[in-house]
Amino acid sequence: MLFHQFFDAETSTYTYVLGDEASLEAILIDPVKEGLDEYLSYLKNNNLKLKLSLDTHVHADHITASGFLREKTGCETGLHESSKAACASLKLKDGQQLRFGQQTVKVLHTPGHTPCHASFLIGDRVFTGDALLINGCGRTDFQSGSATQLWDSVQNQLFTLPPDTLVYPGHDYKKMRVSCIQQEKDLNPRFLRQTKDSFSELMANLKLADPKKIHEAVPANEACGLK
Repeated sequence: MLFHQFFDAETSTYTYVLGDEASLEAILIDPVKEGLDEYLSYLKNNNLKLKLSLDTHVHADHITASGFLREKTGCETGLHESSKAACASLKLKDGQQLRFGQQTVKVLHTPGHTPCHASFLIGDRVFTGDALLINGCGRTDFQSGSATQLWDSVQNQLFTLPPDTLVYPGHDYKKMRVSCIQQEKDLNPRFLRQTKDSFSELMANLKLADPKKIHEAVPANEACGLK
């Protein structure tokens, strides 16, 4: 399987392309508007046909390229069914399986950062968006976030995956590129030696500034980036 990890330096966002070598069908996960030309160039150079552009959630820190990719390539765009993005051509459900070539994408509903957050399990890799970061997790203090939901999502959906499952997050602010489930269970300070109550208290007291693009990004992403 072809695999490439893109990085948007302005927002520390990771975007992923995976391609099935037999069929040359591909998917993109969490594409950023500013990376559109780079994604299209990668697809062309590797003779890949984009089948799916999936967003883990309605982002608040960047604008998705999903709508633009649909216009350019004819791909389908996917978000969890609980999102307000009526533009998405696929309304994803927990446990749903999608195909590109011989590869399977399993949808895991992992709410907490946002109610519509989903992670994507592909073979021995899970793409966790903002639900689980390397040594961290996404915030829960806006967009109807919920610390208790995030705790349950991580403990019951992600931490129950095989321990050697590779974790590819939606962001990393120290440019760490990959982790694994066992590493996060052993070392992630947001979850290590915490209870649901203590985790909720910790998340309630982070006192983080709003993302710079929140007022622009959220409405744009509810229109698949095309607003």
